[in-house]
Amino acid sequence: MADSMSPQGDTRCGFVALIGAPNAGKSTLLNALVGSKVTIVSHKVQTTRALIRGITIEGDAQLIFVDTPGIFAPKRRLDRAMVTSAWAGAHEADLSALLIDARKGIDEEAEAILEHLAEVKGPKILILNKIDLVPRDTLLLLTKMGNEKAKFDATFMISALSGDGVADLKSWLAERMQPGPWLYPPDQMSDAPMRQLAAEITREKLFERLHQELPYHSTVETESWKELRNGDIRIEQTIFVERESQRKIVLGKGGQTIKAIGESARRDLVKITEQKVHLFLFVKVREGWGDDPERYRAMGLEFPKE
Repeated sequence: MADSMSPQGDTRCGFVALIGAPNAGKSTLLNALVGSKVTIVSHKVQTTRALIRGITIEGDAQLIFVDTPGIFAPKRRLDRAMVTSAWAGAHEADLSALLIDARKGIDEEAEAILEHLAEVKGPKILILNKIDLVPRDTLLLLTKMGNEKAKFDATFMISALSGDGVADLKSWLAERMQPGPWLYPPDQMSDAPMRQLAAEITREKLFERLHQELPYHSTVETESWKELRNGDIRIEQTIFVERESQRKIVLGKGGQTIKAIGESARRDLVKITEQKVHLFLFVKVREGWGDDPERYRAMGLEFPKE
């Protein structure tokens, strides 16, 4: 079946894991590489929870990027599942790309990742992100320090937000992929089902709208997705929180907060589906959802026993 997805002639294909500390810019870079929104982006840390694959074509190569959760010192069960998922993505990929926020430099979090990186087999590259915010001398020093701490095949300096350097990175990666058939249709940009992507988009709006700790104690599930006869899409989603007080925060006074979240999510869904979207959001209390194995499976994460 994979062969039928490839065009005629020689093709290349491979998996590239994007790893790094929270908020290094992995999700922004993935969207830039793919050329479309396939994962959520937030200024808050630890927003990516599971492995999200973004797919793009560069010349004769199909690049499958794995956006991993940020690697950090885990405190909760969910944290441990996210970090385990991130390292699994690196170990299984054909190439690992370590993304470092050039403004933060090689701090304690980056140091810890660099130490563990030695255990990951296969080629690795270093990507310094947000270079437009850092002096050139600092970038050269970071390049030197990074390459002294780990064996990198190449170093790239980019701005994922502006796109500076992204095309060169993409071209270099395409040339390094091994010969083989494409694994996905040429027009597919993600392996995440639309129901999952829709839930992630609503979760992104929760992060944007609510500035307390609450988004970390919430999850979103798409309960219903129906294509109507007139071509519109009707989506029903449930936002699960852990306490009644949190439910009231999500709803807001007179339902204004949930209304704003829904409208913002609906606009993004219209752009992605190119169809009119009717989005209905519900908020329910599910105590201890962070310790529910079923919720972890829904997010594509392994449930840690301890």
